[in-house]
Amino acid sequence: MKYFLKRAGFMILTLFAACALTFFLMNVIPGGTAELIIKHTFVGLEESVTEEQINQVSSRYNLDDPLYLQFFMWVKEAVLRGDIGTSYVFKKPVLYLLTLRLPATVQLAGASMGLSVVAGVSLGIYSALRENRISDHVLRVITLFGVSMPGFWVALLLILVFSLKLKLVPVSGYGNLENLFLPAAALSLHSAAAIMRVTRTSMLETLGQEYIRFAKAKGLPVWKIMSRHALKNAMLPVITVIGFQMGSLLGGAVVIEKIFAWPGIGSLLVDSISARDLPMVQGCVLAIVTMFLLVHFLVDMLYTHLDPRIRYG
Repeated sequence: MKYFLKRAGFMILTLFAACALTFFLMNVIPGGTAELIIKHTFVGLEESVTEEQINQVSSRYNLDDPLYLQFFMWVKEAVLRGDIGTSYVFKKPVLYLLTLRLPATVQLAGASMGLSVVAGVSLGIYSALRENRISDHVLRVITLFGVSMPGFWVALLLILVFSLKLKLVPVSGYGNLENLFLPAAALSLHSAAAIMRVTRTSMLETLGQEYIRFAKAKGLPVWKIMSRHALKNAMLPVITVIGFQMGSLLGGAVVIEKIFAWPGIGSLLVDSISARDLPMVQGCVLAIVTMFLLVHFLVDMLYTHLDPRIRYG
């Protein structure tokens, strides 16, 4: 329980720091918050704004207060009422818009992480068992390609091959497995390659331990050695990498969602930055950081279950 509370406390502090950083950065963008509100709400982006309008909006939204006071008022509203602002562009609560986009992002991130874990772990184990053979060298080359290629380039390549040339799946869209295939594949390639590299290295190190050689000397089948002795110990560093790769997936989803017109939080963030919709940008960053921290929190809890030394160390 002590370890659980400690990790939960760190998660809350990190979330607070991310919110503060985003808030202050968004409010130092040239142009002024009051001017942005007026242009999005009343006169349009191309029209000029009068000093009287700026003063009225500043007084209405307390924009004349110091930034730190504005931030703590925002925190108060967010904690007590669950109100994190209203979008300048959509004229709707930010939290409501996030709940509309969240399922698509969770679906894409979940599918990508599933592909990454299944492909990375299984190929990493296979590569370790076939060390220095042709199949091992081929997989290592593929892994090098996977960790080196940027996600947007992989996405364009997949569109060119599977959509434009082979015409197997649509270029973009949302709602079925065909639409999910390309963005999930593009997003998962880098993570799968990273997980495979760590799995192979960890498995080779584990297979070289004395207790593994003793199990082989006893005549235990390879599958029993792997499942009962090697796999659990080799998975400890792999689980850590999986947690970090979740952050990579959430960050990469910002670009991938935009390329494939996937209606998630990432594409909403890009559109909001283009429109300079500050409350929406802040809400999107808050949602992404929260998901990232929750995944890391779950990884920490799983890590302590697999390695009790962390709990009692």
